[in-house]
Amino acid sequence: MLQKLFFLFVLAFTAISCQFTETMVMNEDGSGIMTVEVNLNEMMAFGGQAMADSTVVKMDTIVYMKQFLEEKKDSISKLSVTEQQKLKKLENFNIHIKMDSETSEMVYDISTNFKNISEANDILNGLEQAGNLMPNPDANTEIKKEEDTPEIVGVNYSFEKGIFKRDAYIKDEKLHQQQVDSMKQAEAFMGSSNYVLKYTFPKKIKKTSNPDAAFSEDKKTVSIQAPFLDYFKNPDLLDLEVELEK
Repeated sequence: MLQKLFFLFVLAFTAISCQFTETMVMNEDGSGIMTVEVNLNEMMAFGGQAMADSTVVKMDTIVYMKQFLEEKKDSISKLSVTEQQKLKKLENFNIHIKMDSETSEMVYDISTNFKNISEANDILNGLEQAGNLMPNPDANTEIKKEEDTPEIVGVNYSFEKGIFKRDAYIKDEKLHQQQVDSMKQAEAFMGSSNYVLKYTFPKKIKKTSNPDAAFSEDKKTVSIQAPFLDYFKNPDLLDLEVELEK
């Protein structure tokens, strides 16, 4: 069952509109929580019955990656060194998936509590990798990867002297272009998909680098968004610098 669900989850990225929301809440000492959520409600409404084999699906599961990786350490030891290193970076992340075929709800997110915002730098890689690491009803199932999965887009977060920065970048230009080309056939379906940033800070925001940013009434939360396909083609589109009041 889960294998079919996650096959359709991957399909959703190429054929069905979905919404991405990157949320951060920062505390006075620079610690906080970062979450990237993928809302697949439209996919669930479109194919929920097929996924469920005409059976009602209800799931609300949290995977604590540190615990999960420890339980699967024997399987992980059989992977390439590169893949093992990628998985090691996920140990401080948690994955939450919620499905309800009756209400056409499917929300998937990965989050991490950080002491310093730079600890969230691998969260996008974690989102890419997490679909391969869901729990399986068969306890004997091992993690298997046929080949190394390249990291194509990365992001760096920093917060120093009251200035927060988000800098997305392309890690592999050739592979990135290949993915952009492969997504052309899906553009008509994903035209309504957006990538949203919503960041909350402990102090009021003095200014931001993005002229289209929207602010909460208390001036502590900033929100910006871009069409997902535009952002995927040009990750710099959602680069952001935020200066807080002293």
